[in-house]
Amino acid sequence: MMRTSVLPAAILRRSLLTGAAITATLVLSACGGDTSSSSSGGHDGMAPSGTPASAVTFNDADVTFAQSMIPHHQQALQMAAIADGRASDARVKDLGVKIKAAQQPEINTMNEWMTAWGKPAPMPGMSTSAPGMDHMSMPGMMSDADMAELMDAKGAAFDKLFLTMMISHHEGAIAMAQQETAQGSNPDAKALAQKIITDQRAEIASMKEILTSL
Repeated sequence: MMRTSVLPAAILRRSLLTGAAITATLVLSACGGDTSSSSSGGHDGMAPSGTPASAVTFNDADVTFAQSMIPHHQQALQMAAIADGRASDARVKDLGVKIKAAQQPEINTMNEWMTAWGKPAPMPGMSTSAPGMDHMSMPGMMSDADMAELMDAKGAAFDKLFLTMMISHHEGAIAMAQQETAQGSNPDAKALAQKIITDQRAEIASMKEILTSL
């Protein structure tokens, strides 16, 4: 009789202990899930859900690069547009078309970065002024007098002047891009900077070849 009364009590104790262990496991799992979901906010380079990390990982060098390169590219587009109607050498006209095709999408991309980063971008058409920056402090930028001179040139004289100015302009862009690759932190900005270096070095080589043949 005593053995019969002890056995149910032992079974009962084991059942209670097992139930308590399962309950504790469930509670800990729930707490762990809450911690994981609450860490998805964007801090210290962590992007909110659905946002690429590169959209929020940036430093002052990245911002300066984009804010400077946008008007720098815009001026190159202005020069290319002038070449379309004034260049006499087909190679110079083709170069202008190539510059427009390459640099307008890059401008669009950098403007998107400014929006994502919550930073001011140069207004469209303001090719000679980035926010809080003297445009002549940017390497390779043409002055208003330079642009007026280019507008007044025609034929072979235009071709030589355009090529000379654009080589200087490209060299300035390369210097700015090199600073970004050295000091920037945003992976997309650094990749674009490297692309600018590669593309514009190739164009400088082509322009120098054209110049020697004029």
